[in-house]
Amino acid sequence: MQADAVATGEDVLADGVLADRLSDRAAGLNAAGLHKEAETACREALALVPGHWVAWANLGVALHRQGRHGAAVPVYLDAIRAWPANADACSNLGVALNELWAMAPSLQAHDAAVSLAPQDAQMRANRAMALLMAGRLEEGFAAFEARWELPQPGIPDGLSAVRWQGEALGGRLLFVWDEGGFGDTLQFIRYVRLLLAQGARVALRVQAPLLRLVAQSLPGLEALVSHANPTPAHDLHCPMISLAQAFATSLATVPGETPYLAVDRLQALHWRRVLAPLPGPRVGIVWRGAARPGMVEAQAMDARRSLPLVQLAPILAVPGIDFISLQLGGEAEIAACGETRLLNPMRGMRDFADTASLVAGLDLVISVDSAVAHLAGGLGRPVWVISRFDACWRWLAGRADTPWYPGMRVYRPDAPMAWDKLVERIAEDLAGWRRAWGGSTTRFGAIRMT
Repeated sequence: MQADAVATGEDVLADGVLADRLSDRAAGLNAAGLHKEAETACREALALVPGHWVAWANLGVALHRQGRHGAAVPVYLDAIRAWPANADACSNLGVALNELWAMAPSLQAHDAAVSLAPQDAQMRANRAMALLMAGRLEEGFAAFEARWELPQPGIPDGLSAVRWQGEALGGRLLFVWDEGGFGDTLQFIRYVRLLLAQGARVALRVQAPLLRLVAQSLPGLEALVSHANPTPAHDLHCPMISLAQAFATSLATVPGETPYLAVDRLQALHWRRVLAPLPGPRVGIVWRGAARPGMVEAQAMDARRSLPLVQLAPILAVPGIDFISLQLGGEAEIAACGETRLLNPMRGMRDFADTASLVAGLDLVISVDSAVAHLAGGLGRPVWVISRFDACWRWLAGRADTPWYPGMRVYRPDAPMAWDKLVERIAEDLAGWRRAWGGSTTRFGAIRMT
């Protein structure tokens, strides 16, 4: 009778070396955005060495970035069981739980990560996101300052050494500069308005496509520049999102008054004439965000928030509504769908000021989580946000409204990418909204014009 084969020490060693290589390869694949291939490499490594905690951790990342948050959670737990002092896996577990809106266990995981690696700024910044989503804004914005210990793109040259922390300015010139995307600027620029209302001297940098909109919305700036301009002279500086911390923002003190953005009167009148043949109600539609090529995580996030236009067919089928595309570059999809009910005026848009003037004449905007949603909210227009399942922190856990924009309603699917059921619900709500619509008498009424 033949004896069973017994693995030798050399076999075990070889398996371990190969598992290490596979896990290292998976990390590289994750960094390149090839998450399915990374998943395969991790599973091969774990078949060789089931207790390989690095492979478990990399597998969690691969699943997580595919939007499979529920599958990532037990994998991160396996990584932690294999090495309880694994701060990275604790932090990643917290992020995954946060994106499942499981706030209490998410914060427990983040607390564990920070206790294991208190000097790690990324883990503290991850914890800050969970605090913000949980509605602990004052604590969360303070903790989010950890991001400045990490490499950050877009920091202006020639900044003064003094960061403003909310102290009295005493006539000193404060330079506020944008960070993040267009949506971040449109959300947090409300604080610049508060500064100006207090008599502060403010110089401001924003992205070039926002220059005209900001100029007409915030008269009284000492200087307004884009990234292409030199940093203006200043005494203190403050990144725009940090204004929320400087103002000690809490849920009770969010400056939610709208409109705080303004449109050009002549442009608004132009769009009033263009849209006059449409009796309404007029509903603007945005179905895709910006992909941001070269930014792996941003691309993965955009894939989880964007929909093909064809998937919005139940919404566009609601009778008695005039639909207007607010999607930049959406012409090909509109043509491919043969969607005749969707007016597309976006081809000639130069910047956000042009889009704002169009939005001013609409009765409702339905948008994925994009800059246009913030634009409509800042203009004081009613807006329904189609949020991805792993919603952005700013929409807060357990809420369908938001203190940031009083006229906003947030729709979130029941599972990642489960758009069909959500779209059907929005279509039903839109039909009810159409029946209750009271006409165009309030159109333009709340819009700030210059």
